[in-house]
Amino acid sequence: MKLRPLTHKDARACYALFHRTVHGGTGAFYDAAQRAAWAPALPHASDAALETWAERLTAGFSVCATRWGRIRGFFTMGHDGHIDFAYVALEEMGKGTAGRLYEACEAEARRLGLSHMETEASHLARRFFERRGWTVVARQTVIRDSVGIENFRMEKHLKRP
Repeated sequence: MKLRPLTHKDARACYALFHRTVHGGTGAFYDAAQRAAWAPALPHASDAALETWAERLTAGFSVCATRWGRIRGFFTMGHDGHIDFAYVALEEMGKGTAGRLYEACEAEARRLGLSHMETEASHLARRFFERRGWTVVARQTVIRDSVGIENFRMEKHLKRP
């Protein structure tokens, strides 16, 4: 596995991974309507939607993991330490891919001198972050396309060396 920065050219592959992971990996926690609102199908002909997605992916620190030239996961983090996207392919879960991507984000947050990191984690991601020292600040419901989706505002305070 190799880590590298995301580029605009990665947008379609990242969206496909995001969509497949949400729809295939979160069914124990979210129903079909919630998954559809969270990760709607990306219209193939919509260059504007894909460009918006590419801009969001590459706005801050963004890193992907590749195996055999294919993106197997990606994390994005703003310069304020907010992790926006944290997704790995279903077949990568439990193989350390997410851990490597997370470590890259935390290292970048430390390099930037940030005192804390934050995210809005799904039920599935919550456990991943808790194992890395994160705490739940609040349980919340976000609304996407008139559908409520429960997640958790989480944070991690970074200790200074």
